[in-house]
Amino acid sequence: MARRQDGAPGKEARHAAILLALGTDPTVRISTLAARFGVSGETVRRDIEALSAAGAVRRTYGGASVTHAGVQPDFVAREAMAGAERARIGALAAGLVEPGAVLMVDAGSTTARFARALAARGVGATVITNSLPVVAAAGEAAGLRVIVAPGEFHAPERALYGGETDGFLRRFSADLAVIGASGLLAEGPTDAESRAAWVKRAMLARAPRRVLVLDSGKFGRGYMERVAEMGALTDLVTDAAPPGAIAAALERAGVRVHLADGV
Repeated sequence: MARRQDGAPGKEARHAAILLALGTDPTVRISTLAARFGVSGETVRRDIEALSAAGAVRRTYGGASVTHAGVQPDFVAREAMAGAERARIGALAAGLVEPGAVLMVDAGSTTARFARALAARGVGATVITNSLPVVAAAGEAAGLRVIVAPGEFHAPERALYGGETDGFLRRFSADLAVIGASGLLAEGPTDAESRAAWVKRAMLARAPRRVLVLDSGKFGRGYMERVAEMGALTDLVTDAAPPGAIAAALERAGVRVHLADGV
């Protein structure tokens, strides 16, 4: 956890820790968090207000609780959360891409970080995506060919979805699928958006190597729809070791875990 000069965790680290705490307990108290972080109650209150404004938590009297299973912050709000962790995850995942590979990349803040890191690597590859931030990042790299899936534009996710998107993706074969998710349970990745879950499934079905990029603040967070069983993945790239039940499920499914801490 990144810390300030006085030893207390910084704002991004506190936000990630609050979300992680809500992954195992549906409510948290300001007083408990303040004692844990070594900061004032007012500081934690401001943290909760910021997370609430982004749609990540619900404010309660004296604390915060989880949001509804069908609600998550939009793309812009998520871009401001766990930025350092997601940048490290994206960089490590980009290192898995071999020259000449064909990739399918879905929409999300962590997959956008992956696309930026891939562009910075300068590796030659083909990227098939429904995400406009991924298009913008990959399109800047001379070595990357970008193919954009059609569909209906969904502004909160900056992405294209729908039957046309799903049908288009199933016309291609890829070497690697890189997806994000709203949360990860022992049963598998979950998502708040059904339209996004369908795209993720289409991509997972078209690649032999299937990588989930996800920050540790999403461990234990169950959203409305399960994207796939854990066994549908081959790799997880994250920033911290998964907790017990999730770690056991990953091991049973033979999923390789790559830790981006310090990358």
